[in-house]
Amino acid sequence: MKNVWLIGAGGMAQDYIKVLDALDVDLRVIGRGEESAKKCQEMMSCSVTVGGLDNFLATNPSKAYYAIVAVGVEKLYESTKMLLEYGIKNILVEKPGAMTSEEFDELNSLSKEKKANVIIAYNRRFYASVLKAQDIIKEDGGVTSFNFEFTEWSHEIEKLVKADGVMQKWFLANSTHVVDMAFYLGGKPKEIKSFSNGGVSWHPSASNFAGAGVSETGALFNYHANWESAGRWSVEILTKEHRLIFRPMEKLQIQNRGAIAQEFDESIDYSLDEEFKPGLYLQTKSFLENDFTNMCSIEEQNNIINIYDKMANY
Repeated sequence: MKNVWLIGAGGMAQDYIKVLDALDVDLRVIGRGEESAKKCQEMMSCSVTVGGLDNFLATNPSKAYYAIVAVGVEKLYESTKMLLEYGIKNILVEKPGAMTSEEFDELNSLSKEKKANVIIAYNRRFYASVLKAQDIIKEDGGVTSFNFEFTEWSHEIEKLVKADGVMQKWFLANSTHVVDMAFYLGGKPKEIKSFSNGGVSWHPSASNFAGAGVSETGALFNYHANWESAGRWSVEILTKEHRLIFRPMEKLQIQNRGAIAQEFDESIDYSLDEEFKPGLYLQTKSFLENDFTNMCSIEEQNNIINIYDKMANY
């Protein structure tokens, strides 16, 4: 049975506990506060070691082969760094993994020094809708163009209570779910032009975004988002034969060339995405099987962070 440490006891950690229970692992949950630990124990019927990761590691526990970091965004870098320095070789850390280019660079360098795998948990890469789209893209000979929208609902987000600095990096902390999925399917940017203006109190760098470019595979792409207007997350991938529409992103609609109708693909088995948080089961299973092929490594994230900063006007 595989030995797994789960760092965190909040809502995201509870989603992982449900998956890890189904995967039958030897799980140790490490939380910080008594209140979140108690709630986690009551809801998930599991024990939680409280006091935080630093105190836990100070007890010199036997090393786990796998660790999953599901703490607040502001603690991701610090927790991952502690685990690397302690000698953990396989770490799955919730997106975005860190908050600044300097932190990403440090984690990337440290992971190489420690010969460890640090993976950023973009679970949308494992949606049933995305897996089916990949098959269609392959059959059609690749992506020719794509577009995406990452509009955030400012009137709802401004009500959230987050740690200092998290809201100011909301594009990185949240919107990159959409951007990563689009670039994962369509190809990373080879060239990109980004424009932005506006700003809101909690995200002053920009609130209105647009841009275009060409991917490493030669596909043309464009994007937009207006956080002070109406909109929603969406991705559209175009091949020579189909338009693949993710709106909502959990489901796949298909428009055939020469047709007007856009129809949901009823052949897709969504059972895992309905039983667990979408994408989380297959993502975690792949991680525990050391199959990182379709996952975002810390090196990949470090290589694209400058583009994210440019898109968000950081």
